[in-house]
Amino acid sequence: MANTTKTDVKPIGGRHAASQMATPTLTRKELLQRLRREFPEASHAMGEYEIEELWRGGCRLRHRYDKRALRPGGTVSGATMMALGDFAMYVAVLSAIGWVPLAVTANLTINFLRKPAAGDLIAEARLLKLGKQLAVGEVAIRADGSDEMVAHVTSTYSIPAITVK
Repeated sequence: MANTTKTDVKPIGGRHAASQMATPTLTRKELLQRLRREFPEASHAMGEYEIEELWRGGCRLRHRYDKRALRPGGTVSGATMMALGDFAMYVAVLSAIGWVPLAVTANLTINFLRKPAAGDLIAEARLLKLGKQLAVGEVAIRADGSDEMVAHVTSTYSIPAITVK
């Protein structure tokens, strides 16, 4: 256990005051600036996401509704939910380890639980375990205004040995 760091996490779906959360290693503003600078080709995608809340080891993101993300039947596509889950985990990892842009997805599993209506999606991510080389976490994805999960993501991120703060 000497190689792991305990994170102060908010239970998925929990509603806690921001003051009860551990301070992230990066502020929301700093993280957004660095994401735009490091990944300029994805700056258009950042317009679809809003980091609503950030704490050490977790975050709450909003994916803004876009009719281009719909699939036949009027539901939000699985690919959209997977991308949201992966980005939420990336933000959660960075909130705990600082600016390490080369942290990458090693594994992602998603369970689609119910059909989300066309509208915004909310993702709440939290790290379950943070080690020197791997971070494991989960993401609950809900339709805005609903308490029911539409998808559940578990993911592992690989953290490179050389870190940049």
